[in-house]
Amino acid sequence: MPPVFVTATGTGLGKTFLTCALVRRLRAAGRPVRAVKPVASGIDPDAPQGSDTAMILEALSRPLTPEAMDAVSPWRFGAPLAPNMAARREGRRLDLDAVTAFCRAQAATGGGERLVIEGVGGVMAPVDDDHTVLDWMAALGPRVVLVAGGYVGTISHTLTALLALDSRHLDPFAVVVSESGTEDEPPLTETLEALARLAPGVPLVGLPRLDAGTAPAHPAIGRVLELSGAPPGR
Repeated sequence: MPPVFVTATGTGLGKTFLTCALVRRLRAAGRPVRAVKPVASGIDPDAPQGSDTAMILEALSRPLTPEAMDAVSPWRFGAPLAPNMAARREGRRLDLDAVTAFCRAQAATGGGERLVIEGVGGVMAPVDDDHTVLDWMAALGPRVVLVAGGYVGTISHTLTALLALDSRHLDPFAVVVSESGTEDEPPLTETLEALARLAPGVPLVGLPRLDAGTAPAHPAIGRVLELSGAPPGR
């Protein structure tokens, strides 16, 4: 089965939160699952605690060791920038072909495990100097899950991301509108209703503000798994 690829309309919207919730939900149901975030920026090599990679390892119940981090995020950079920019600061260079090959190898050696891939930044974020996350997804042909925020302006950002995905024949299996928690944020139901009118037929899931402990059991997480083709369990 193709991997689930968690992307977003921008950065800081909850890709890692959703990835970890999906992993924990599947593990709680006794279903084999693996998760990777091949490219990660903003990780202090001397203090990786709390990083996206660390949170994924915690969801997998794996120790935060250099070896485990290499297995989940082989391309890690210190600067909180787009990967190609962060790599350049360290005198390194990213190659999308290598990232894609890593993902394909992970999918090929799954042994029945469900693979969840977390992208970096948003749909159009650069990965290397010549390619974006959109190119990455198009090369893999995964089951795309798009995370959007609930803030004012998210409707435009979400519709733009959907157009970008459609340009490469990538139909998201779910669009998760995650509450952002900003003061001027409209009710989640209103955002979902507006998107349903403007993007008819797109499967929408509303995700309220939750903590990491309660999120896996929330019906929204089960719905995302159902839409992406994985039995959600309980």
